Amino acid sequence: MASESVRLVRRYLPTQRLVHWVGVPAFLVLLVTGIALLVPPFSYYAAGGASRMIHKIASFVLAALPIVYVVLNPKAAKELLKESFTYTRDDLEWFKHMPAYFLGRTKGLPPQGRINAGQKLHHAATFIMFVSIGVSGWVLMFGKGQLGPDGLALAAMIHDLSMLGLTVLMIGHMYFTFVYDALSGMLRGYVTEEYARMEHSKWLEELPENEFVVKK
Repeated sequence: MASESVRLVRRYLPTQRLVHWVGVPAFLVLLVTGIALLVPPFSYYAAGGASRMIHKIASFVLAALPIVYVVLNPKAAKELLKESFTYTRDDLEWFKHMPAYFLGRTKGLPPQGRINAGQKLHHAATFIMFVSIGVSGWVLMFGKGQLGPDGLALAAMIHDLSMLGLTVLMIGHMYFTFVYDALSGMLRGYVTEEYARMEHSKWLEELPENEFVVKK
């Protein structure tokens, strides 16, 4: 019996996947070394040791990724930024279905574009917290001589709260990735047409035929 063919849709370019997968370990290193600097008894050993240096190196790697992304994919970067802060009536309707979507139910979802309303919210929050964690981290790294105790405490609070927010977003991102079996998009660049129709039907209808491949 012949195997059934499956139509796949190209979702991510190789350069987009590269930036994503370089960012994942950089973020996790920052998270682990950041916790080591904050939580006793780890903070005593980490404060003057390798953890602080590793944290700084990983922070420069993560900070460079948006620049690399813009250089490699200027059009996609501009579209992503615009889409993440632009909401339509269908997006607002999508939020009404968010509790069911959280539980893995997609019946009745309004049609969505290249990124759905939940992903827009995720990206927008990520952008904002990425800026706040970067600016506050820069201040903590290079502004100690110019800021008093109150200024440093405020910068540290913003930095820690931003990292907490990004960690929550990462957990949510992983949850929805596995609930909706979307990992193949970042591993191979393609998702099934069925998945694309469920999550991004507006986007799917606008794609040219050369964005599809058939897998047997």
